Amino acid sequence: RGWKVQGMKPGGPRPRLPWQVLLAEFAGTALLVGVGLSFVILNFGKGSPVVEMISPDGPRRLLTGFLFGTTGGLIALSPVGRESGAHINPAVTLGFFLMGKMRLVLAAGYVAAQLLGAVAGSLPLVLWGRMGRSVHLGATVPGPGYGVWAALAGEVASTFALVAGLFFFVRHRRIRAFTPLLFPFLYALMVFVEAPVSGTSTNPARTLGPAAVSGDWTGWWAYWLGPAVGAVLAVALHRLRWFRGLELEVAKLYHFEHDPRGVFKGQGSA
Repeated sequence: RGWKVQGMKPGGPRPRLPWQVLLAEFAGTALLVGVGLSFVILNFGKGSPVVEMISPDGPRRLLTGFLFGTTGGLIALSPVGRESGAHINPAVTLGFFLMGKMRLVLAAGYVAAQLLGAVAGSLPLVLWGRMGRSVHLGATVPGPGYGVWAALAGEVASTFALVAGLFFFVRHRRIRAFTPLLFPFLYALMVFVEAPVSGTSTNPARTLGPAAVSGDWTGWWAYWLGPAVGAVLAVALHRLRWFRGLELEVAKLYHFEHDPRGVFKGQGSA
């Protein structure tokens, strides 16, 4: 049962993708997008009471980033995160793959589940009506006064910070258990500083969902290329000799020793 590849003989039966784990990754990404972008709409949508109560953009960006990061952290702590490891982001999956902790087919399955989950999680956002449409359901687009190349640079930088910070936590045994606490504070800072440039996606699935439902694809390629480059750079940093004494044991954000289906046993990089 699950994804067991150790000891496979050439020409033997191909391993099955663990559907329970992929379903959990689908659900986790749907929750991240549906709940996280609801905070975006509530804090920035036209006619929102939050906009009237907190008129400056800066504090609302700080609050939005904290709530979005908290959503991701809670998903990692939940039974969904316990099942799949709660990547809920193709850039994170790419990072674990490049670090040699996932096989290619499993990583591809994760990314497919994340993309489908993001679209599913964006569908309920239409219930926000005019308020949601005023911000294109939380779609990430280059900010006013910034072009797509600036957005690309912003996505590279913010995704690098995300993946590098994540690996820093999960590779240190003493702080590994606190990994979910990283996200509220990191996203609060990143959204506060970088959101005016690109919207701070750091996640191709998070960008795909509202774009597919709202139809706003402005600068879409920057939100795929930027996170990919940022993840690659973060992996390159963690390959340096400074980090060689640190061990990345499993492709999970939390519940590191929980692997009842054998999904991560014997995982290599290809």
